[in-house]
Amino acid sequence: MTDFTVVTQQLADRTVITVRGEMDLHTCTEVAEAAAIIPLGGKTLHLDLSGVPFMDSSGLNLLIQLRRRLHAESGHLALSGLQPQPARLLQITEAYDLFTVETTAAAL
Repeated sequence: MTDFTVVTQQLADRTVITVRGEMDLHTCTEVAEAAAIIPLGGKTLHLDLSGVPFMDSSGLNLLIQLRRRLHAESGHLALSGLQPQPARLLQITEAYDLFTVETTAAAL
């Protein structure tokens, strides 16, 4: 198993969660736990996924759940740094257009 890290950075107008490693059934709970403890009401949550080479349906499910939560709290979810496989997963499941996708993490 590769190393998996989740780093949270709270800024005045947004929260940035940087994920490194594969997002799958075994690791998504760490991302979910990091997001769950953050009060996001009305703010933007940026997920920097530039360090995520692989994401399975568990990762996709997590992104959709986060989007729903943010929508309910008048917030916004933005993704950045999508690598080819996670981007393809979002495209083939027709979920890509549900998210604001930045091309690089530098946009954060």
